[in-house]
Amino acid sequence: MKTLPARLPASWHGSAAFPALLLGLTAVTGVVDAVSYLHLQHTFVANMTGNVVFLAFGIAGATDISAPAALAALAAFLLGALAGGRLARQRGGHRGRHLTVATTIALTGLLLALAISLLLDDETPTAHYLLIVTLATTMGLQNATARALAVPDFTTTVLTLTLTGLSADSPWGARKSSKPLRRLSSAVTMLAGALAGAVLVLNVNATAALGLAAALQAAIAVTAHALSRNTEPTAWTA
Repeated sequence: MKTLPARLPASWHGSAAFPALLLGLTAVTGVVDAVSYLHLQHTFVANMTGNVVFLAFGIAGATDISAPAALAALAAFLLGALAGGRLARQRGGHRGRHLTVATTIALTGLLLALAISLLLDDETPTAHYLLIVTLATTMGLQNATARALAVPDFTTTVLTLTLTGLSADSPWGARKSSKPLRRLSSAVTMLAGALAGAVLVLNVNATAALGLAAALQAAIAVTAHALSRNTEPTAWTA
């Protein structure tokens, strides 16, 4: 089996790196959903369960919910997931390289969102919808990639099943064999990302939060590339 370049720690070979990179994507999700909910008409771009509910609320006439915004996010997310599925079909033979390509494409989406926020008045409906569509498409691609990689408890975008398993499989519940620290780390990482994003949106602006998301995504993409180029497919397990 090939070895990693000497400049990379041996402990980051394959399985040790994989969960850390997926946790990084979870943090990005927290930041991005903070931007979308707090700044873009109370819409989620990663949590589609919330958007389905918001769509219903908007149709029912809730004044602080935008049904068109929720619908736009849902449609864009599905488009991104479709692209993610095609990418998995083409690149799924090597999980590390699959992750590298997916995170690079997602970085492009986040940079586009950052450019929209910088160049347009992001208080206008046009800018809001452009950001919603761009971010939801990016998150759809990420979610489809995480699904294809199929690492338990690292969905990177939703935590409902992760938290359910944390409690239900515990010694006080079903007493099933599980990885509670992995599940807890996902929840804590999402919380940290959302907190950082919310602090920036509320105290600086949405552009700053998008800049943080893009910087995190860039670090993940570069690291995934460096780690995957000299590894065998079987090295990327978790």
